Amino acid sequence: MAAFRFGFGRLNFHLLKRRSFLLLKLIAFVCSVLLFCEFLIYYFVILPCNWPEVKTPAHGGKQETLEPVLKAMFLADTHLLGEVRGHWLDKLRREWQMERAFQTALWLLQPEVVFILGDIFDEGKWSSPQAWADDVKRFQKMFRHPGHVQLKVVVGNHDIGFHYQMNRYRIKRFEKVFNPERLFSWKGINFVMVNSVALEGDGCNICSEAEAELMDISHKLNCSREEQRPSQCGNGPPLPASAPVLLQLLWWLRPRLILSGHTHSGCEVLHGAGVPELSVPSFSWRNRNNPSFIMGSMTPTEYALAKCYLPLEDTVLITYCAAAGFLVVVMLVHLGLVASPVLFGYKLLRKFKTV
Repeated sequence: MAAFRFGFGRLNFHLLKRRSFLLLKLIAFVCSVLLFCEFLIYYFVILPCNWPEVKTPAHGGKQETLEPVLKAMFLADTHLLGEVRGHWLDKLRREWQMERAFQTALWLLQPEVVFILGDIFDEGKWSSPQAWADDVKRFQKMFRHPGHVQLKVVVGNHDIGFHYQMNRYRIKRFEKVFNPERLFSWKGINFVMVNSVALEGDGCNICSEAEAELMDISHKLNCSREEQRPSQCGNGPPLPASAPVLLQLLWWLRPRLILSGHTHSGCEVLHGAGVPELSVPSFSWRNRNNPSFIMGSMTPTEYALAKCYLPLEDTVLITYCAAAGFLVVVMLVHLGLVASPVLFGYKLLRKFKTV
């Protein structure tokens, strides 16, 4: 009797050990899938992205970089959800994707400046003061960056509303947080960041002020090109004599390149005099399955652009579904409800050999 109990106890111990070992393997498998889908996939996808090379003709027919190159990263339409239309699961999933993508890109690519081309928030045009504060706090966490990286933001229609919706209160609270510059110069390159929403108005005071401000920017750029007499240019610090990079669509500033957001899709259009306009796709899974951003290598006279894609949302979902299906099969096999695939294949092979 004692021997029987001892044998039964050993059997229970082996069964418990076997089940514990299986449980540990399943936990390790689940953790591996989570680690891949939520962290590693961003490194695998963004790592192949490289800064495009800016080359200018040199003597002897060789190509040679002559000036310091500014590494600029352009993204658009993050559309952080608010309290009205934002489901908590949607917020959690899509905002985690943007945070991981942005932080991974910063670590791998080391840009010097990052531009976000409008529609940072989805409900800025109607959000309450408390909802606005909550949205800003989430944005600052997601897009945190080291001190040597500059983050520049262009306002969009979802941030303050279209011209018939916006008012001074919404504009001021946006400017209080982001302190947007209309004209930003670095390494001899002029960037003009335009509130294009205000230019679609029909005689409103805010629109008139925006036009006056842009006329002033145009005046400064013309002075930098020496197209106006010194007496007309005032005593302010001179700007680099470089055609600007325009971050939204305007004509009177005579840009060499236009980068814009708003459409959520990427396309290129050539305007008069061969000026290219590149629409930057959305950075969020909420707006497209394959988000991306633009990498720009720039000098005062030349530029080169490249697109860097983020992980596909479908890839992550399919990976999770495949992992869940595998776990279900393993559990059913362990419970004896279905035959082991290895045993089934072995029996099938023996059957064919017998025949």
